[in-house]
Amino acid sequence: VGARARARSHCQHLWTKLRPHNDWDAFAPELEKVLDLDREAARVLGGTLALEPYDALMQLYEPGASRTSIDAHFATLRAFLPEFIATATKKSAEKPVVEAAGPFAIEKQRELGLTLMRAIGFDFERGRLDISAHPFCGGVPTDVRITTRYDESDFASALMGVLHETGHAKYELGLPSDWNTQPVGLARSMSVHESQSLLQEMQLSRSRAFLEFAAPLIREAFPEASTKTPEAFTVDNLHRIQTQVQPGLIRVDADEVTYPCHVILRYEIERELIGGQLEVADIPARWDAAMHELLGLDTRGNFKDGPMQDIHWPSGAFGYFPTYTLGAMTAAQLTAAMREDLPALDEHLRKGEFDPIDAWLHDKVWSQASRFESDELLTRATGRPLEAQPFIDHLQARYG
Repeated sequence: VGARARARSHCQHLWTKLRPHNDWDAFAPELEKVLDLDREAARVLGGTLALEPYDALMQLYEPGASRTSIDAHFATLRAFLPEFIATATKKSAEKPVVEAAGPFAIEKQRELGLTLMRAIGFDFERGRLDISAHPFCGGVPTDVRITTRYDESDFASALMGVLHETGHAKYELGLPSDWNTQPVGLARSMSVHESQSLLQEMQLSRSRAFLEFAAPLIREAFPEASTKTPEAFTVDNLHRIQTQVQPGLIRVDADEVTYPCHVILRYEIERELIGGQLEVADIPARWDAAMHELLGLDTRGNFKDGPMQDIHWPSGAFGYFPTYTLGAMTAAQLTAAMREDLPALDEHLRKGEFDPIDAWLHDKVWSQASRFESDELLTRATGRPLEAQPFIDHLQARYG
């Protein structure tokens, strides 16, 4: 444990210094030390839990997860995504975004975020919004803190960051207070947590129905910009801003359609690293081959925007990446079930009425905390365990 902590701390510190300089050669030996120790830990945990080493590491983030089930889900997405991305990218290019005239003052962006947080049900008696280098949600169910970062040239990024983190926060705030001193009262897993943020951001907040509600508030927040470029603040254009598809190198900047490819790439690489089929020296070539195959992009020699772009591996978080896309799949499946139970869902979104939505989520997800394993929780909420098809259906309906 001590050796892992030292190796991770040292590697993470070097990563922050070496990534801006694209210095893979100096970074790789330190990553090897982290990997060697995590392989050892995976073998020990796997032996104790009677699991494959990589499966054992995933339990830290997604209890009950297995390579077998994830491989099947990701194989379905892998077969669907490349051709669909090409179609969605072409469709996006045919309807270019009208750029809004900035700058957008940070204080005005903050006020807009607070307004929409209130509208969607965030409880400011038990939480607050602040600024950090990267958006996050933390704290405890009685005091949830969320952060975002602002760019004066782009209001949309911070706004969606706020709504995403508010989804995380509402899940924490909705956990049963009677259980909050017990393990059963904790959030179920990283994928379930991510499903709540992605349901709020991707499924609901990027929908045309919600943007019909939000558009007047956005125009009110930026009166000068909306006067200079009124066409940029129409519902149609705001919707295009939030649903553009364009393959890119950076995972955290990826759109909803291409994002799973970034996760699948990292999942396959780290699974092979922990399993011993791949070594650190092999990562750049393996990375570039997968980026070519999945997104048609070249990363040769670009380590900064390739295998050095994320903090997860230098900090030893092997097994975390799959939960992002498992969360997106869970969000899509929950939303599909919610639409069946709430046939007026879009009308609620147009009016900014979140009480029926939150009541459904509270009943199906928040109030259950860790009472059930993830698949049983989802089966009780939607009638079936996790499947890739609802996520594919969602992407086709929005981007096809």
